[in-house]
Amino acid sequence: MTRILAALLLLLAAAPALAQEPLPLSDSFSTDNVVARLLPELNGVAPGGSITIALRQKIRPKWHTYWTYAGDSGEATGIDWFLPEGWQAGELQFPWPERIPVGPLVNYGYEGTVLLLATLTAPASAVPGETMRIRANAHWLVCEEICIPEEASFAIDIAVVASPQVNGLFASEIAATRAKLPQASPWPASFALDGADLVLTLAAPALGATPPKEIIFFQSAGGYVVNASPQTVSHGADGISLRMTAGRRFATPEKAAEIGDVPGLLVITDQDGKTLSFNVSAAPGALPSHAMMAPVASSDAISLGQAFLYALLGGLILNLMPCVFPILSMKALALAKKGAHAPEHAAAGGLAYTAGVVISFVAIAGALIALRSAGDELGWGFQLQSPALVAGLGVLFFLIGLNLMGVFEIAGGFQGAGNALASRGGLSGSFFTGVLAALVATPCTAPFMAAAIGFAMTQPSAVALAIFGALGLGMALPYLLLTLSPALVRRLPKPGPWMERFKQVLAFPMFGSAVWLIWVLSVQAGSPGVLGVLVACVAFGFAVWLWGLIQQGAARRAFAIVALAAAGFGAWAIAAIPAGAGQGIVIGADDTIPSEPYSEERLAALRAEGRIVFVNLTAAWCITCLVNEEVALSSQTMVDEFRRLNVGYLKGDWTNRDPVITRVLERHGRAGVPLYLVFRPGEAAPDVLPQILTESIVLEALTRNSSAPAN
Repeated sequence: MTRILAALLLLLAAAPALAQEPLPLSDSFSTDNVVARLLPELNGVAPGGSITIALRQKIRPKWHTYWTYAGDSGEATGIDWFLPEGWQAGELQFPWPERIPVGPLVNYGYEGTVLLLATLTAPASAVPGETMRIRANAHWLVCEEICIPEEASFAIDIAVVASPQVNGLFASEIAATRAKLPQASPWPASFALDGADLVLTLAAPALGATPPKEIIFFQSAGGYVVNASPQTVSHGADGISLRMTAGRRFATPEKAAEIGDVPGLLVITDQDGKTLSFNVSAAPGALPSHAMMAPVASSDAISLGQAFLYALLGGLILNLMPCVFPILSMKALALAKKGAHAPEHAAAGGLAYTAGVVISFVAIAGALIALRSAGDELGWGFQLQSPALVAGLGVLFFLIGLNLMGVFEIAGGFQGAGNALASRGGLSGSFFTGVLAALVATPCTAPFMAAAIGFAMTQPSAVALAIFGALGLGMALPYLLLTLSPALVRRLPKPGPWMERFKQVLAFPMFGSAVWLIWVLSVQAGSPGVLGVLVACVAFGFAVWLWGLIQQGAARRAFAIVALAAAGFGAWAIAAIPAGAGQGIVIGADDTIPSEPYSEERLAALRAEGRIVFVNLTAAWCITCLVNEEVALSSQTMVDEFRRLNVGYLKGDWTNRDPVITRVLERHGRAGVPLYLVFRPGEAAPDVLPQILTESIVLEALTRNSSAPAN
């Protein structure tokens, strides 16, 4: 033991000396991730002359280093020079970078091999024949899934000569990099805000007349645009524009007013494949006509009165949607059970149910408006983009099914609670049934409803909340009218043994809804999410089974602690479900009609080819979306027609939050999915299709004014 302690002490004593040992000095340096070397362009430097020294980085495959502005994360490469007296070093010069996606973020940097250039200038007093040693310390951050900061020390000898010659070993590499350095822009640049977007415009009529093959903007400081934002190109006789999502610097009017110019780099590839980059500093300006968003079709424009009517009608039709059926079945059973004995109580229950529905719709809308005001890009149904909430609803439906099967009673309670409390519980039950009905109705979009919600989201908060209240009233109206009519209540079937069987039958739609929500969760959070919700179902199922035994007197009340513990474990399993771990809706050749993921760039490319484009914005939790795809987009007839017409099919998945899709919805006056758009060649604005599709509706939209012969 003594010898081991002595060896450890010797090792610790030696550690500082080892840490302070200087790095070796040479013109090259290697790590596991980067092979770096200093490359001189010339074989020497004349007195008073300059020489370009390149730092070449050969980067490990799939790893990258960074540009001057790294994007959403990272750090630029830097060099500290240690020069002889009288020598000077210019700033490090970076060629144009590439966009490097990292999850939902985008960084600006380099993969493969990159050269960074610096110019060293010798003093006029330098004497030919001298050899000067140049030292440099370089540091960089190299990243893949992890990031590693690295540094290197270099030393090269530069000869002072009367007539320097090109170094044939490195001159071509350096010249190729010099061609990638940014130039001063020959065109004036300006920017304008258009809603949540920033539009950057070059006053370049030549580019407007012959648009480049590709144009990319890299901001040179953070916060002006969202790095991951799509960059949509538009052009006209007065120039060319890029539309991007505005960054945090424009979050408030006060912040926006403080901004002068927007600095950055434009990388432009012409139709011949030649690429150049230009430094720009865009000044505030007007939005050019060619960059204005295509207006929503005039048929979608509605008045305030129409919005209220559409909300009422849309809410009414929601009762026919499959997501609401299990809840209405529960209310029908409760009304048949109680209405015959006390018709006057039915009206109170109907009003409580209506209050639950209306208040819930207004509350969800209020939360949506508040979050959007805070900068979140959300739409109707946003709560179902939370895996934890979807899991909670799945467990809730499972427990309701167990309740209907008689495993436990919700209102059983302990004895002695009294009639007053029981009566109060009945109204509370009606109210919270309304809350649940509103919550599970949000994945559905009924006819008229989308236009009303889209209109509401453009109005002041008070008007918007009133429209959502009308939507809730429309949904609750059939049940409310039934309970307010004693004659109708008396015509309901009389209570009897059949009700117990009917109650048990209603458990199966609840179990079916739970299965659907677990499937939605598998799309959102993958197999870890499914495991979490199944564990929660087992834990909560055990808890309510034990509670049912306590209610029946078949178990001691002390076991309630065990039931609470099981319920707590189930709640923990739900809270632990990871967000965004799923693959989303599978998009591609596995679809009945082959599709591609939606992006602004791909839409522009397909339209540039002169093709018809069908856009389907959907979500796994949207039952209306799934029904439409099965009814209108799954037959062999549709497959053949899409192929015959050479239709480009783009599918956007909004199961999890996606600000790109949110902005498309807003652009077309919608606050939620589904949204179906048909773009035809030569037409600026798309056709917005109804929320309920049929094959004939889709085919008519695709073949109108189409050059391909329709069947």
